[in-house]
Amino acid sequence: MTQTFDQPTAEFVSRMRRATLGLASHELAALVVSPGPDLRYLCGYDAIALERLTALILQADSAYLVVPELEVRAALASPVAELGIEVLTWGETDDPYRLVADLIPGGGKAGVEARMWAAKTFALGGAGLNVTTGERALAELRLRKSAYEINCLRKAGAAIDRVHEQVSGFLRIGRTERAIAADISAAIIATGHERVDFAIVASGPNGASPHHLASDRELVAGDLIVVDIGGTMPDGYCSDSTRTYCLGDPEPAARDAYEVLQVAQELAVRHVVPGISAEAIDAAARSVITAAGYGELFMHRTGHGIGLETHEEPYLVAGNATTLEPGMVFSVEPGIYLADQFGARIEDIVAVTETGWESFNLRPRNLIVVPT
Repeated sequence: MTQTFDQPTAEFVSRMRRATLGLASHELAALVVSPGPDLRYLCGYDAIALERLTALILQADSAYLVVPELEVRAALASPVAELGIEVLTWGETDDPYRLVADLIPGGGKAGVEARMWAAKTFALGGAGLNVTTGERALAELRLRKSAYEINCLRKAGAAIDRVHEQVSGFLRIGRTERAIAADISAAIIATGHERVDFAIVASGPNGASPHHLASDRELVAGDLIVVDIGGTMPDGYCSDSTRTYCLGDPEPAARDAYEVLQVAQELAVRHVVPGISAEAIDAAARSVITAAGYGELFMHRTGHGIGLETHEEPYLVAGNATTLEPGMVFSVEPGIYLADQFGARIEDIVAVTETGWESFNLRPRNLIVVPT
């Protein structure tokens, strides 16, 4: 079932205008966008990804939505009709790829988004369309969040904070990671999310695997437990936050590593300011961890953008010289992972403001000790 989200029409109008104005700078005659976050971003239509072609075609002076006949009612129930987008339908014996190709005459380049199914991309090319990547054009649109999006992400951050507020109550000796993850998933829905995207519960040695998720391992006293959770709100925007818990008193090695991690994460957040590079935030966190002798135990980037997807641009990683600007939103989440022993991570979603930063996650960042 398709769903739309309550959003001012002016927001979509602005997005489509920016998309069409940017075509020339990317040497594109059109953008061709299939179901996914880019389509939802541009026109509010949260279409089902099917083998049948649905595509938004944006040109400098026109906009079309090509949909299979059985999906036309869902398309018209979205903001599409209010945006002046002409809806073109096709039947089971029609060739939708030729229909799209005929809408873009003259051999100009049509940029498709990165997540269009390969079969559809090849079919568009086979129909005569001059297909190229539209990834940069679309990524640049979504890179800086509007005031509406900032508010959506702020609400998502507050909702996932309310879940972390409950986590200590789920952690007890003898409980499995899987059972705890189930409790957390229920809490994610109960706090206003529409969908659970992930519920990582990584205890003891499992914490050394950053994307462990959850298993049947039972918690024991002294475990560090990495809890990385996130979901999607009804408006389509995502939450993502990590806190590290300890069941009883931590071992000295774990306590010492966590203290370093906390300093590194705080320093990285405080480096966020307009004009600094994405890689400089990564370097700030990494410098503290490396100086303390844990450099090789921090093996992932410091952060990722977030919006209609949990992972999107900008990425905080060495080699990314992207200049941070107001409206960019991303995670700051350094970690330390000691194989076969423990792991620890702290993650906040942070927005670049006109003068610095705002964190959307406000739960305590210290190691959270749960009495046994």
